[in-house]
Amino acid sequence: MIDLRSDTVTKPTAEMRQAMYDAEVGDDVYGEDPTVNRLEELAAALLGKEAALFVTSGTQGNQLAVLSQTAPGDEIILESDSHIFYYEGGAVSALAGVQTRTVQGNKGSISEELLQKAIRGNDIHFPDTSLVCYENTHNRAGGAAVPLENMKRIYKTAADAGIKVHLDGARLFNAAAALNCSIDELASWCDTVSVCLSKGLGSPAGSILAGSAEVITKARKWRKRLGGGMRQAGILAAPGILSLTKMTERLRTDHENAQFLAQGLRQIKGLKVINSVDTNIVLIDISAWETTNEAFIADLKSEGLLAVGFGENIIRFTTHYDVNRGDIEKAIAAVNKIKKIQMA
Repeated sequence: MIDLRSDTVTKPTAEMRQAMYDAEVGDDVYGEDPTVNRLEELAAALLGKEAALFVTSGTQGNQLAVLSQTAPGDEIILESDSHIFYYEGGAVSALAGVQTRTVQGNKGSISEELLQKAIRGNDIHFPDTSLVCYENTHNRAGGAAVPLENMKRIYKTAADAGIKVHLDGARLFNAAAALNCSIDELASWCDTVSVCLSKGLGSPAGSILAGSAEVITKARKWRKRLGGGMRQAGILAAPGILSLTKMTERLRTDHENAQFLAQGLRQIKGLKVINSVDTNIVLIDISAWETTNEAFIADLKSEGLLAVGFGENIIRFTTHYDVNRGDIEKAIAAVNKIKKIQMA
């Protein structure tokens, strides 16, 4: 079965499995797990931040960033299709007690003008705007890489108003590869940044939250409050070190495979690739086929291919290191076969 549902389905490499077995461990809640400490120090250095925290998931990293930089009753500004707003169960309201204000972006980019308009003025009737959150790459925009210049404008506009910025960088290494710039350059345009280790970077679990030493100290306490303080977590941190040292450069291969997949799908009558395919995600519109997402996905599965629905008549394919060029060719052939069956 060729699994293109998500890059979260990646399996740890043989080297990662061995590293987990050999990991030197201690009690991380006491700060005594040497492997976790090495991972956090490595991540902070790569991202150009004072400190970093190993957390259970990207969602937890995002929530800790909000909890550590806001107060109940504040308002945070989010791009309208961002992961924090769309896919995290309303957690910023449930946990941090903040309300959300969304602005419509363009492939994840937020215009300086719309951001300025969304920032609350000094009026006792208004909540205080305390945080701006955005996402790079942007999942719902089809893995779009937000340009560096837009990141700078977001940060400077917020900073001029005395507002902190959190970057949901779950796939930030994909953005760095697509934009051909360093990871620390991207991370420099935010106060806190989260990076997922368990997507294209291949770890079995975990994410990183990085920022100032003060914010990470607060986040560590919030992690404990939320039950995220793990003990001998070095077993999970060990593959994370390999993710950051050995898995980042190969992301370009995933991007090339996504481009190859998109090119093949464009040749199939009635299918429309609707995203720019900046990174490892391909979105297709199947509305011309007069079928449903559920039926199309079932047909794909019958041909040995897994994908996911991504809105009405939209299907998402995601490339990753567990699929190679041969698998992508088989995926294109499978979709072609379904089309021929439909037309018969």
